[in-house]
Amino acid sequence: MSLYRNTVWFLKGLQEYTKGGYEAAERRFCAADLEASVSGRSFIITGANSGIGKAAACEIAKRGGTVHLVCRNKDRAEEARKEIVEQSKNENVHVHLVDMSSPRKVWEFANGFSQKHSLHALINNAGCMVNQRELTEDGLEKNFATNTLGTYILTTALIPTLKKSENPRVITVSSGGMLVQKLNVEDLQFENSFDGTMVYAQNKRQQVIMTEQWAAQHKEIHFSSMHPGWADTPAVRSSMPDFYAKMKNKLRTEAQGADTVVWLAISDAASKQPSGLFFQDRKAVSTHLPLAFSNSSPAEDQKLMSILEELALKFKC
Repeated sequence: MSLYRNTVWFLKGLQEYTKGGYEAAERRFCAADLEASVSGRSFIITGANSGIGKAAACEIAKRGGTVHLVCRNKDRAEEARKEIVEQSKNENVHVHLVDMSSPRKVWEFANGFSQKHSLHALINNAGCMVNQRELTEDGLEKNFATNTLGTYILTTALIPTLKKSENPRVITVSSGGMLVQKLNVEDLQFENSFDGTMVYAQNKRQQVIMTEQWAAQHKEIHFSSMHPGWADTPAVRSSMPDFYAKMKNKLRTEAQGADTVVWLAISDAASKQPSGLFFQDRKAVSTHLPLAFSNSSPAEDQKLMSILEELALKFKC
């Protein structure tokens, strides 16, 4: 079954996830959707010092938004801020240093931010793909700690702040790679076997399920997850060198990868879509491949949320 999923997914990707796939989808885009001023609205973007996060931050800043860059590396974050301010002519771009793989640091940031700032949209973009099993100082598998638990804690901690704002949104940058994985709640930290690419795909499946669960629980907030396509980013180059070498001429630009993130974050059209859906090129798409049998049960979805809640509370400041 995994061979079937991988084959169908790769063929789908060649058609839809490449630069050519974006250009084909772009023909149906409504240009007016992004002609929006977001002056007075506040955005958090994690992993915003490069790639899709930085491209999204720049587009939002150009439209007058107050942008909070959540990054791990001070020098790269400050450099990104400088470039975004230069390109957008918007000084309301702020840097916050947070390691998303450290649950305590994530709690600490979210609590401090909520006391000082309003928030209209959270963009969960930070992610990692560590190809060898590595534990954080808290004893957590690093991919899971960053991609799943970090996203869970940041979102959960900021939901009360988001609810105070008008038209609040949460966008999680997932991946079409999740289509090859069925949720496995029995081994969330891959203690039994480890393949970095599959761990990443499993984390991305978890993010989609979290989005669906949050949407059901918090009707006041518009939740969405999305696939940016296969984009030429520093993360892809460093984490997937073989894939990059084969596909580099077909990859999307960072701006093309970020387009749907920006659309979900600022457009009226996006907020009129039902909450909890998974998007690709400004369109809601299925979270499962045909005949892939990758659906999880409501009990499994709930178990994921319960495990994450229990783990998150363990590290709460």
